Amino acid sequence: MKRKLLATLLAVAMTATLLAGCTQKTTPTESTKTPAATTQASQAATTKATESAGPVTFKVFSNLPDRKTGQGLVEQTMIDNYTKENTNVKITVEALDDAAYKTKFKAYSIEGMPDVVSIWGQPSFLDEVLAAGVLAPLNEADYKDYGFISGSLDGFKKDGVLYGLPRNSDMESFYYNAKMFEDNGWKVPATYDELLALADTINAKGIAPVAMAGGDGWPLVGYLSDIMVKMNGPFSDIVTNAITKGDFSDPLFKQATDLLAASAKADLFQAGYDTQDYATAKNLFINGQAAMFYMGSWEASMALDTTIDEAIRTNIKAFTMPAVADGKGSTSILAWNGGGYAVSASSEVKAEATKFLNYMFKPENLSKIGWENGVGMSAQDETAFMTGKETDLQKQFLDFLKNASNTSGTPVNDCGTATFKTSIESEIQSVCNGTVTTDKFLAAIGAACK
Repeated sequence: MKRKLLATLLAVAMTATLLAGCTQKTTPTESTKTPAATTQASQAATTKATESAGPVTFKVFSNLPDRKTGQGLVEQTMIDNYTKENTNVKITVEALDDAAYKTKFKAYSIEGMPDVVSIWGQPSFLDEVLAAGVLAPLNEADYKDYGFISGSLDGFKKDGVLYGLPRNSDMESFYYNAKMFEDNGWKVPATYDELLALADTINAKGIAPVAMAGGDGWPLVGYLSDIMVKMNGPFSDIVTNAITKGDFSDPLFKQATDLLAASAKADLFQAGYDTQDYATAKNLFINGQAAMFYMGSWEASMALDTTIDEAIRTNIKAFTMPAVADGKGSTSILAWNGGGYAVSASSEVKAEATKFLNYMFKPENLSKIGWENGVGMSAQDETAFMTGKETDLQKQFLDFLKNASNTSGTPVNDCGTATFKTSIESEIQSVCNGTVTTDKFLAAIGAACK
């Protein structure tokens, strides 16, 4: 699956490179052929049909509280467009940040789930959700012309049945302030040793080297996963084996954890990183108080976010985790299929909710709107929407994929049960700040698997 995913993503990246350099003619896939006349006729038919339909109200429960930028803007745009085209439909939205979202999702699982919900196609989230029976099955054949990347639907299935659709193809990176680097004569590190040396230089200037949302837990585990892929290349077999046995004695875990803890001790991250959340870390970076920000490709939309000072916004660039000494994965990257959407099994308007879900994932909607807003990469073929005028950040992420030998798959924290995820995301803060040893950390997360 991972090789198929990489092969398709590389094809996308190579197409974008061609678009940026010339006007070579490309043939769109069937899923992206949307002639204007056909689209207008379809919309007219839809509007005519809904004018006589009765009123319908349903709720979208989302993990995207920012509705004005990034993925939240894309989601809200699709909702607004849908209600304009379907005048009998009213859609209410409840949007919470990840932690609050997942807490309330559990409550809704008991009380009754909203009609359309955000989900994650990873075992740590989806296994328990599907066991609870709160999601409606989808007809996979309905999406054969939607341009989904090969293998991208796999994480949203159980026993061959599809229960959700993936929104993103995600990867991790260091965002950096290119002007700050240039003004100070700093160079993008090619090796991990160079990254730590650069951190010393940046700290001497009274600036935080890397803004890290350590208080949320998962960004630190993402960082650990990134180190692991540089040390080993793809690591899923090692992680699956460790979780199955509850045994994290493989040397890869100790070596990667030791390097992460040493990096934190060397002040690679800002003071208080282990208690600070996503928003705090991002604000440090976009306000010029941190030279770098470690986060996923979905934050590529910062390049188009007019709420960020232009002097910083236009100078945001990115680089992937530098090569680790003696590592076998110097050209591997941490990349996977991220969050998505599903329909509630208990929805009283399931047909309309499914119709909206299908509308969102038509390539001319989520993929096109997302690409135009610089929001990372979707899990669908976006080549038809590339113009050659993409932001530098978009081009960089495409280059990262083009130059990668392989991708990691799901980060470590999402490979096991919800109990394992909770354990590793809380315990990792303690090993990073030195209050527990690496051995105790690995023993604790092993125990969470049993």
